[in-house]
Amino acid sequence: MSLRRDVRHGLRIGRAEFVRSLRGYASETRRIIGLLLLLLFFGGSLLFSLPAVYVVGRGAQSVTEIPFFDLVATAIPVGLALLATFRTLERIGRVENESLVLTTVHPRAVVIGLITAEICRIGLWFGLPLAVVAATFTAGLGAPSLLLTTAVVAAPLACCTTVWGYAVGVAVLRAFKRLPGVRRTLKVVGFVAMVGLVLVSQSFGRLLAEGSLPLEWLAATLTVGPLADYLALAFVGTPLARPFSAAAVVTFAAIVALTPVGLVVATRQASALWFTDRATGGDRGSSAAGAKATDSTGGFSTPKPLAGTNGGHVAWGLLVRGVRHPQKFTHLVMLVFFLGPLGTTIVQSSADGLGPLLAASGAGLGTYLAGATFGLNPIGDDRPQFPMLLLTPTAPRELVRGRVLAGVILGVPVAAALPLATVALGTSPLSAVGFALVGVFMCVAAAAFAVGIGAAYPIYEEREFWGATTVVPSTLVLMAFMFVVGPGTVIGLVATWFGVTGHLSATPLLAAGLGLYLLVTVGVSYGSYRYAVRRYRTYTFE
Repeated sequence: MSLRRDVRHGLRIGRAEFVRSLRGYASETRRIIGLLLLLLFFGGSLLFSLPAVYVVGRGAQSVTEIPFFDLVATAIPVGLALLATFRTLERIGRVENESLVLTTVHPRAVVIGLITAEICRIGLWFGLPLAVVAATFTAGLGAPSLLLTTAVVAAPLACCTTVWGYAVGVAVLRAFKRLPGVRRTLKVVGFVAMVGLVLVSQSFGRLLAEGSLPLEWLAATLTVGPLADYLALAFVGTPLARPFSAAAVVTFAAIVALTPVGLVVATRQASALWFTDRATGGDRGSSAAGAKATDSTGGFSTPKPLAGTNGGHVAWGLLVRGVRHPQKFTHLVMLVFFLGPLGTTIVQSSADGLGPLLAASGAGLGTYLAGATFGLNPIGDDRPQFPMLLLTPTAPRELVRGRVLAGVILGVPVAAALPLATVALGTSPLSAVGFALVGVFMCVAAAAFAVGIGAAYPIYEEREFWGATTVVPSTLVLMAFMFVVGPGTVIGLVATWFGVTGHLSATPLLAAGLGLYLLVTVGVSYGSYRYAVRRYRTYTFE
């Protein structure tokens, strides 16, 4: 096929993929609510920052007066390339219905379509907020042509970084396919690196306020001069225009020339990934696997403490599935963004307060794990097996109890062991035992509450994450869980601290408050558990 025909087909594929993404955003009420909450949170932050952007535009006399322009100009293309690479690993490394699509059009057309749709999505999620910021800065500067020149400069850069990000992402997927051990290692390394990045980024504001961050040295070290000169071309025709430099022209020519080269590389990488047959193992492998399955239970045999009830068998099955398919826990990464401020507080705490703070943190972490691991999407997680589950003698309450028990098995050791271990750091035994007992109680309450809220908003759609397909809970459900369980846990831990240190005296008011707290906690958790059981009993297939 000719390049012109592939481009035409690719643009049609890209339009169809982008329109399907828009329909997916608005396909369900809960997604619309989630988008509105996201818009409210980030849109509010953006609105509060616009006056400062306007003031910077009013007072700027040269590009050098824009704070850290060179550093930001370097970070933008690097960030776009990394975003495109991650998106390729997570979602667009393969095309849906590839058996039909790849026998209809050339792979180059498919690659063009996927990249075009991704550029449109990036423009929707990041381009619109940046356009608002640019328009505000332009209003302060008084140079309307800035919007046009910014678009002319940004468009080639976005295309080049997205194309090469896609090529790198597909190459990584090919490496994962050939070396599955490397994929598992990189998942661990990537998670640790992301945790470190979040912790560092959340400490950035504090270091900046203290003046201990060498910003000038970082800007001079990390800035790539040609990229900064190229992005400075956006100010041509404005009072902030820089003189033309050879580096800016060469960078522009390189970006334009590297885009089709990246498209060729991406097409070859994608073709090699899509048209390479997966190993099936052959008859010998199947016979060996059959013999192994006959000789061993594969580690699925339920241990004695759990084998006495049907709920225990269900819990052990969930734990085994979680170990074999850890991608099911990708939603737990959300906790990292809340651990950052806590980690900073722990580092800055005194020696006397370190032990109790770690004890309380352990109880809170165990509570989060007890509810968030297996309870936030019970129906969506079980739906592929529902025809079998609903026909077995196991009652729905046993299925729900199994999920609660599986979460408790993961959360209780953390909630109990970490507080007890802080005795070595100076925590009094009474405080450690108190935090451990409250943590165990909170784990049971959080696991019971999670199955109820998860059953109310099930998610059935699978998504690809780092080459593995899995079903994860709704972000809206996860946030609701954290906003309910988090404050409730904090109240219980603070009350425990005041109780074990002798700062609380037995009064009718205290007894009434404690009774109300326990009544609400137990009542909401038990009501959520009963609701999940009813949802299982009344579930119907559409």
